[in-house]
Amino acid sequence: MEKKVIYIYDSTLRDECDRLPTVPGRASIVTDLVNSYELLKSGNVTVVPSVPATYDELRLFHSSAYLDFMKAYKEDDVGFEDGEEDEFGLSYDCPLLPRLYTLVQALAGGSITAANLLAERKCDFAINWFGGWHHAQRDEAEGFCYVNDIVIAIQTLTRSFTKILYVDLDVHHGNGVQNAFELSSKILTLSFHKYSPGFYPGGGNVDEVGSRRGKYFSLNVPLRDGCSGKTYLRCFKEIFPRVFRAFKPSALVVQCGADCINGDPVGQINITTKDMGECIKDVLNCNVPTLFLGGGGYNPANTARYWTYLTSLITNQPIDNDIPDCSEYFTKYGPTYELHIDEGCQRDFNTDEYINNIISTVTNYCKLIESECKQI
Repeated sequence: MEKKVIYIYDSTLRDECDRLPTVPGRASIVTDLVNSYELLKSGNVTVVPSVPATYDELRLFHSSAYLDFMKAYKEDDVGFEDGEEDEFGLSYDCPLLPRLYTLVQALAGGSITAANLLAERKCDFAINWFGGWHHAQRDEAEGFCYVNDIVIAIQTLTRSFTKILYVDLDVHHGNGVQNAFELSSKILTLSFHKYSPGFYPGGGNVDEVGSRRGKYFSLNVPLRDGCSGKTYLRCFKEIFPRVFRAFKPSALVVQCGADCINGDPVGQINITTKDMGECIKDVLNCNVPTLFLGGGGYNPANTARYWTYLTSLITNQPIDNDIPDCSEYFTKYGPTYELHIDEGCQRDFNTDEYINNIISTVTNYCKLIESECKQI
């Protein structure tokens, strides 16, 4: 039976995302490539405009103090005390921006809109490539993320789904989401990420498993430098199914950060779009309502390639490897002008011994999760 897919898009949401300082214009490039392949014209796909998040919806995770500061901020405002923005993480990697509260409403609104449609059983899969900001904390911006739309979307889903599995495929550890649900046994967070000295955000080792009632419901797969597609797929294909079987979620939320793709200047890892596509195929085969979100991705052309390819998989529409020459940004895809990219050639520091240990450790956690779930 053909799956119903909701695709979140409207020009206001796109324009708001385009002014993010770390990924300027990226939303337009992604939108253009998806449209160039005509992926949104299929009968099983419905394009739905985003509804900006309300204050009460943002409060599902963020503190009033943080929201009120952003709401009160004006570009030419001199009414704040010097350094007050630092208290809320609004400097350095998350600088104050004009109409910041409007931006936050848009970023969160797309994921909330998608979550509501899933909760109402209006679709099987929902896509919001404009979301996926997994580092923001309750009281502050962090790691290019001004709002944690993922946590709010998951909170929205809990009104219809009893157990939710969050899978983070960004190259960075999903620390903001893990922190939010560290004490919960109803939300399991599973993060696959690069873990090496000095690499942001620094956490996410395999021994971070949550606490109290949420112990063993936070799982991490820390990967060393130079991870190859072979290594990544081995980890994912051995760990994800075991976690799914142990936890038995009623819904999935998957963060598909594109900084895990070869050629990203921040991620600096070897993996290809096809590698990650194999992971998404496994997710789709679970046959549970799933929300797909974006995230990092600092090579705009490769990000567009990746999310366009994933859109084709989610909507079950095979597409050609040649980039359509009708794309407004066609020249950005040179010199190959192809959708798929080659694997990187960095040395993979993930030894068999290291990967075996990670898989064994997480497998043991899965046994404990299964035991805990039987008692809940």
